Amino acid sequence: MPLVLEKRAERSTRMALLSPVLAILLTVITGAIIFALRGIDPLHGLYVYFIEPLTQLWSLQQLIVKATPLVLIGVGLAVCYTANVWNIGAEGQLTAGAILGGMIPVLFPEWQSPLTLLAMLILGIVGGMAYAAIPAVLKTRFSANEILTSLMLVYVARLLLDWLVRGPWRDPQGFNFPKTITFSDWQLLPMLWGSVHAGALFAVLAAVILAFVMGRMLKGFEIRVSGSAPRAGRFAGFSRPRTVLFCFLLSGGLAGLAGITEVASVVGQLQPQISPDYGFAAIIVAFLGRLNPLGVLVAGLMLALSYLGGEAAQVSLGLSDRIAKVFQGILLFFILGCDTLILYRFRWLKTQVSAAAQPAD
Repeated sequence: MPLVLEKRAERSTRMALLSPVLAILLTVITGAIIFALRGIDPLHGLYVYFIEPLTQLWSLQQLIVKATPLVLIGVGLAVCYTANVWNIGAEGQLTAGAILGGMIPVLFPEWQSPLTLLAMLILGIVGGMAYAAIPAVLKTRFSANEILTSLMLVYVARLLLDWLVRGPWRDPQGFNFPKTITFSDWQLLPMLWGSVHAGALFAVLAAVILAFVMGRMLKGFEIRVSGSAPRAGRFAGFSRPRTVLFCFLLSGGLAGLAGITEVASVVGQLQPQISPDYGFAAIIVAFLGRLNPLGVLVAGLMLALSYLGGEAAQVSLGLSDRIAKVFQGILLFFILGCDTLILYRFRWLKTQVSAAAQPAD
């Protein structure tokens, strides 16, 4: 009897809300099993990973700092995925925004004024939008798969950044290390609370504004209809190509903003590695937040905790620095698994033996 997935007659609203909670619970249980297999007390391991980072003021500040790029990118991806537009290349758009915005202090190091920071932020957004426009145009003009094109462009952006910091933009006083000059003064974002920079305000504003757009404005209705009922959207006069382009430009611009805020605060310069794969982790944030911009705010803090927990596990438990990615991958697996079971259910198909195949009396 083969086992198949059968579409449910209707989607349970209650289970849709409980799905992220169930996914997190299953992730914690799986994490406990992983710790036990490594010979670590599961309760102690879970405490170090999930609780200990929340017990110190400095860790709380770092939680907000790490959540900032995740929320900025996640709210843009949430809008994309609501429209059934699959932008997987936010990491590349983040890198493009960092490159274009970081060009100002590299090429004009003496320019120090409020306009310097403003120009960096604007160019960061433009860089992300321009890079996101490439898979958008390929999708709308040539029907190219946006998953593949946006993903492959991530590696192009990373290699471009690597070439720049090792070549024409390398700091001549940097002892031959692959990095640019260190940003200073108006080339850096102002601090709000300890190590929390102004980028945190950008993330909150982006989430609130997009929540209003998606819930109260015609554009949000157009995006939702285009994603859930594209045929009805065409009858209503909504242009699918324009929706695809809008979603890519929006998510790319926010990813570019995340990139320039990261290098103008935490990193303080351009170097080969400016992000611990925030662009990919933000995909988990978007789904964990139920593709709701306000839900992404909470989900961003939870994913940021996985980075802090991974660092704590390295120091206290001697685990690999890849442990954070392991937990993030497990969480994504359970989120997608729970979402699938909300829409589908398992059913055994009964196989009938034909009369011709039955033995004669």
